[in-house]
Amino acid sequence: MTLINISYKIEKKIIYINKLQKGEEYIMIIILDAMGGDNAPEATIKGAVKAINQIESEILLVGNKDIINKKVKELYNKEDITEISPKLKIYHTTETIEMEDIPTVAIKNKKDSSMVVGFNLLKEGKGDVFISAGNSGALLTGATLLVGRIKGVDRPALAGILPAYKSRLVLMDCGANTNCKPINLLQFAQMASIYLETTIGVDNPKVGLLNIGTEETKGNDLTKESYKLLKEKSNELGVNFIGNIEGRDAFSGKVDIVVTDGFTGNNFLKAVEGLGKFVKRTLSESLKKNLLSKLASIPSLPAIKRFAKSVDYKEYGGALFLGVKKPVVKAHGSSDAKVFEFTIKQAEQFVKNKAVDKLINQFSKEMEEKNKTEITNE
Repeated sequence: MTLINISYKIEKKIIYINKLQKGEEYIMIIILDAMGGDNAPEATIKGAVKAINQIESEILLVGNKDIINKKVKELYNKEDITEISPKLKIYHTTETIEMEDIPTVAIKNKKDSSMVVGFNLLKEGKGDVFISAGNSGALLTGATLLVGRIKGVDRPALAGILPAYKSRLVLMDCGANTNCKPINLLQFAQMASIYLETTIGVDNPKVGLLNIGTEETKGNDLTKESYKLLKEKSNELGVNFIGNIEGRDAFSGKVDIVVTDGFTGNNFLKAVEGLGKFVKRTLSESLKKNLLSKLASIPSLPAIKRFAKSVDYKEYGGALFLGVKKPVVKAHGSSDAKVFEFTIKQAEQFVKNKAVDKLINQFSKEMEEKNKTEITNE
């Protein structure tokens, strides 16, 4: 095993990253926007430190080096983050995209922001996946404009992982596209299916269309037209469409993927997160109400902890931005250290399973078939 120093220069900056190489294998690099999110940089630093010994990858924290190392000194009494682990690195930037910034303006003007630099590092092959909890609009704009859409994908979208009965649920779109067309929901189903099959190993995942009823005639124009398109194209595209699904049945374990527009999906996601917090808080208060309650709960504590873990959205990491040419993961804006820890581990698995490569191959084949059909018809 040899240690290879790879140096590269971006905007007159040089960073040295050590890669362990054995044959064709090398340690991948996770690019982390250290300044993005309500709790940054403390949460990003803590999450990276917690995750680093659980993963094979190196983590490159992109952000202001002075601010990051000042926080490292405060938290761990170290002068530099590399003293905690040689697999933790910093790429220095001088700007930050704030939550209130206008996305397109921020991406265009803040060239030295942690987010824009992170995207450029990813685009130029200086890292394998980019994670950010920063401005959602800017992240989606940057991913689309700087990293680029997969050819054939009309609109990339956020795929969130949620707990379900004895399984997991993919919700897509979680908020990237507030206004959608039927073709978008069809592609959401297709991309989520490929992701679940390649990353989590779910065979022939079942896809449901979120609606106000299970009947084909229920819903607004978007859901009615989407239903028709999904029913017509599913077999051709390898999508296991099972029909409409109501919100109350989404977590039943009978469906693996729920597709909807980003506006509805984001509201659904936040309602679920809020309900989970309510249940945990109410249960905790009930068990601690008096001495008798506390004593009675002791035998049930293991089961209670298992339940709490199963409904904790933090255990499931961030939302994957499917449909762009490189792996991008959106962490919740209010993410704490635990969320970043799980998101980092999730991102490594996302890269290892080559879900993006498989999406590119699938849509490339479809584009080729479409072009052949058009030529034949001419």
